[in-house]
Amino acid sequence: MTDQARPEELAIRVRRRFAAAATPVTPAAVVSAVRADPTAAVLGDTAVLRIADRVHDDLVGAGPLAALLADPEVTDVLVNGVRVWVDRGHGLHQIAVPLGGVDDVRRLAQRLAASAGRRLDDGSPYVDARLADGTRLHAVLPPVATDGPYLSLRTFRQRPFTLAELVQHGTVPRPLAPVLAAIVAARLAYLVVGGTGSGKTTLLNTMLGLVPSTERIVLVEDAAELRPVHPHVVGLQARTSNVEGSGAVRLGDLVRQALRMRPDRLVVGECRGAEVVDLLAALNTGHDGGAGTLHANAPADVPARLEALGLLGGLPRAALHAQVAAALQVVLQVRRGGSGRVLESVCLLLPEGPDRLVTAVPAWVRGRGLGLAGRALGSLLHERGVTVPPVLCSAWPESAAPA
Repeated sequence: MTDQARPEELAIRVRRRFAAAATPVTPAAVVSAVRADPTAAVLGDTAVLRIADRVHDDLVGAGPLAALLADPEVTDVLVNGVRVWVDRGHGLHQIAVPLGGVDDVRRLAQRLAASAGRRLDDGSPYVDARLADGTRLHAVLPPVATDGPYLSLRTFRQRPFTLAELVQHGTVPRPLAPVLAAIVAARLAYLVVGGTGSGKTTLLNTMLGLVPSTERIVLVEDAAELRPVHPHVVGLQARTSNVEGSGAVRLGDLVRQALRMRPDRLVVGECRGAEVVDLLAALNTGHDGGAGTLHANAPADVPARLEALGLLGGLPRAALHAQVAAALQVVLQVRRGGSGRVLESVCLLLPEGPDRLVTAVPAWVRGRGLGLAGRALGSLLHERGVTVPPVLCSAWPESAAPA
């Protein structure tokens, strides 16, 4: 037996002892079990703790994926069968991770789902859940997953980025940072839009951290992902139905409950269904400064996307556009590119034409500067008593610029 093989075989023996004894798997119990093995006498404390951490991860954690999920640079871990792909903010790259065989990956997926209180087996071959550390898990088993199992894990950042950090990372251009702060200070309602994994939640988390500490933020989410740095945040999370098909709690129900919780800022983590009708109704009853995220490839697609969601809630097209024009002001588009996630544009939702249909008019676009609505955004901020940032002041003729 080589020195390199001994720790691996020791870990296997300890795992088997826990499986046979069915004792609680606590970190302290795992360390004690490793030390009790006769071969552990030649190992130092660091090696013992390293093996204990691995055994604990294999029994109750993410196993071979645990180190990736703990890496602060990793945003997504994807498993296709036994192949692992990782995104560290610059696109997906395949890496070598010793997952074992397909059956080992299946057991890992089932253990992770069980730790979140969800069922994953032949009768329920897919699951969408949130792990105890905040990691978002989606898993699909064969035969639904043709070459699976498939696991999609989105990591949870314990501390949201500050606006200065987003500027430092290149996500937000430096001249636009005061614009984002002014949007929050002026209590303008805004949507952060973009594709999957484009950084919508990251930007929303940061902007919610700019809300004054005297205000109460009420979050409504399908899965609890928002954790803004703010002293007064309460969260409501939707719930799926149980195995009998009952007990579901919809986002729309939670929006209505949130209105009774004295919110200064009402936030819907992701608008994806009929709850958009309840959100627009809420924002039109004096709850300004609200926010949310929306899947849309470009700001120009936002009105059509809202129309589609509004129809799910029985809201006709004309009524929806009237509600949007009164309730929402700003669209922030984020995009994931080769250099990372970036703020691509800032737009205003403005009613235009004889039918007064809302369109997204650019106020600022990356690489092009101010757009047609730059002056209108400056006017909105000025009317609400907020200093117009310098990048928007260039949209004003010098004689008409607000003080």
